[in-house]
Amino acid sequence: MRFLLLTLALLLGSPAHAGDGHDHGGAEPATAGPALPRFAATSDLFELVGVLDGHHLRVWLDHAPSNAPVENAQLALELNGQALTLKPVGAGEFEAELAAEPGPGTHPVTATVTAGADADLLAGELDIHAEAVAQAPHADGWRVWAPWAGGGLVVVLALAALFQRRSTRLGAVA
Repeated sequence: MRFLLLTLALLLGSPAHAGDGHDHGGAEPATAGPALPRFAATSDLFELVGVLDGHHLRVWLDHAPSNAPVENAQLALELNGQALTLKPVGAGEFEAELAAEPGPGTHPVTATVTAGADADLLAGELDIHAEAVAQAPHADGWRVWAPWAGGGLVVVLALAALFQRRSTRLGAVA
């Protein structure tokens, strides 16, 4: 009987959730969405990463061994065989505005890096996918409800066992 009561108490108890305005200073959850198109190119000397946001391209250049930004670097970049004018915005950071946004597909990227006595040619690909089909809402809904359904089943079975035991005792007394 104690086991049954303990089981019911555990199943009927629910976890505490903070209501609106009671998040105790937690950060806002990150919004999930499609990742921006990007490319990466590496060599023994340099690592280059670029992210395309519409017509705006942002590029980061680091030393491969240390992952430190490359300071005072000269960077020439070609996208689909067309030279881009990059503007330095910080140590190892560059920006460019594209005349036209590239369409879906794989676009070759070539970068020539010169930093002091070091020079290198890097190659990569910018892969732009067509708009992904929106994920169906509650695609993993069964995973959310499965524990509740399992708990409900346990409660029903426990109550059935309790009533059966009680009716057996009443039948034995009479």
